[in-house]
Amino acid sequence: MISKINKLSEKTFCDVFGNIFENARWISRDLYTQKPFINFDDLSSKMLNIFEKTNKESKLKVLNSHPDLADKAKIGSLTPDSNKEQSDSGLDKCTKKEFDEFKSLNSQYKKKFGFPFIIAVKGKSKNEILNDFKQRITCDINKEFTEAIRQVKKIASLRINEIIKND
Repeated sequence: MISKINKLSEKTFCDVFGNIFENARWISRDLYTQKPFINFDDLSSKMLNIFEKTNKESKLKVLNSHPDLADKAKIGSLTPDSNKEQSDSGLDKCTKKEFDEFKSLNSQYKKKFGFPFIIAVKGKSKNEILNDFKQRITCDINKEFTEAIRQVKKIASLRINEIIKND
């Protein structure tokens, strides 16, 4: 299967891997130039490395491209990956009280940190996510920036694994 990926055109490759990091096709374009890949671990490692080695400003752009969690007004405009991840965790089925709580936390968090709350929601319930949100909003900016980067890389790894699993 890796040989199939190594043979993809740049456009097709970027279509497949362009949203591993939310709305950051530039990472998939950079990754494309690093072909051929030995195996999926090599592909995954190189992709994560591109993100890790980028400057803080570019990392912040990736963080800011992530959607707010359980934003009722934007559920229809999420990327397919984010939409699936949020609905699999029940974030599209919040009660009015839960939606309001997420909305308030999203606003407070962005005001405090300058980027949206990011968490790999796969396998988590909306209550677990809400509890993590309440805990992390109390962190300082340096700790939370580091955690947000860790969560973005976790989401990317999960998305790569999903592509590999479904191919």
